[in-house]
Amino acid sequence: MPDPLLVDTCAAIWILEDGPLSPASITALDTAFDQGLATFVSTVTAWEIGMLLSKGRLTMRRNALSSYRMLLDDAGMTEHAMTPEILIASSNLPGTPPRDSFDRIVVATARTSRLTILTRDRLILGYAEAGHVAAIAC
Repeated sequence: MPDPLLVDTCAAIWILEDGPLSPASITALDTAFDQGLATFVSTVTAWEIGMLLSKGRLTMRRNALSSYRMLLDDAGMTEHAMTPEILIASSNLPGTPPRDSFDRIVVATARTSRLTILTRDRLILGYAEAGHVAAIAC
């Protein structure tokens, strides 16, 4: 049985805005749904969407809070909180993890909860290729 999924911010935006997803990510999402596995989104994604919108680096059909709630309510994702354990784990990741603090939180969330990350982030995908976390390119 596959691990449950963790959708990172980029993948969440693509899902919200009907962006092109890879066949592998569509299969993973469909399989999770069919098998009743949770698909998680980190609370850090709400902050990242808000920051991208406020800085003008992203335009969306909805505001940040409505977008995040849509992931939970309409897309059926489950919120995964940032716990002290995850935050501390993000500062002690093995190997050469991504430098971005929020990418590290996403990686630590996946590692501590045994989740597979859906992402386009090449550094997270590289970290997965090194065997430190499971990830699927979206």
